[in-house]
Amino acid sequence: MIGAISAAVSSPMAIPSPSTVDYLVIAGGGGGSAGYGSGGGAGGYRTNSLAVTAGVALTVTIGAGGAGGAGAYPSPGAVGNNSVFSSITSDGGGRGVQSGAGGNGGSGGGGGDGSPAPGGTATSGQGNDGGSGSLAGGNYGSGGGGGAGAVGVAGTSTVGGNGGAGLSSSINGTATTRAGGGGGGTYNGGTSGSGGAGGGGNAGSATGYPNDGQPGTANTGGGGGASTASPYTKVGGAGGSGIVIIAYPDTYKAATLSGLTYTEPTRSGYRVYQITASSAGTITF
Repeated sequence: MIGAISAAVSSPMAIPSPSTVDYLVIAGGGGGSAGYGSGGGAGGYRTNSLAVTAGVALTVTIGAGGAGGAGAYPSPGAVGNNSVFSSITSDGGGRGVQSGAGGNGGSGGGGGDGSPAPGGTATSGQGNDGGSGSLAGGNYGSGGGGGAGAVGVAGTSTVGGNGGAGLSSSINGTATTRAGGGGGGTYNGGTSGSGGAGGGGNAGSATGYPNDGQPGTANTGGGGGASTASPYTKVGGAGGSGIVIIAYPDTYKAATLSGLTYTEPTRSGYRVYQITASSAGTITF
């Protein structure tokens, strides 16, 4: 009897699972256009808390960035792909375009040349609209893609618009800015737009020989930068891939992850899972 009591007292208590976790879900950024077009919009940016149930596997998907535009006129980029954590979906960034209105998405792509040329519309609560393109002649500056924290800058007759800035989060223990928009391009001799802070790609230089747009930074959801001018052998930058980050107090037990590429950054008092790729992946708390 005494032995039985002693064994019961010395048995460790089960570590509980969390009932709520914090998350940051960013989708893939939109691709920038070719041919002095506009910058791609940043992937949708969502952050909050989510109730979870112990033992229930939750889907995680990391959205790829949209391809940059390439080839003959017109050559728009491609919309970014959605990222998903359970019931939370962030929309892919809007595509950059060579002419007309920018693509809609988590954040909108910039507007191209032509009339009308408004920036693309952002998904409510996930980002900002793209900047408008110039309707004037000269160097036909296109708009910058929208970012999570700011609207893309409008192009002018001589300048491509800068991408909108992203937002900073410290969910993984380090303040990091993500989801910036891509820079808008111009025709020969103009000034190309810069990517927004948070992984947005710069537009290619329009001084001298035209250049490719730069890609958005991987795992930031940054929009791709536009290429510049003609001939149409240059390509727009691809959007950056998305990311999902999950954090909760380390008084709760570790999660089980399957089919996911992830790291566990150090944040005092928390378990953190920073997920950068997925293949039919799940996380179970």
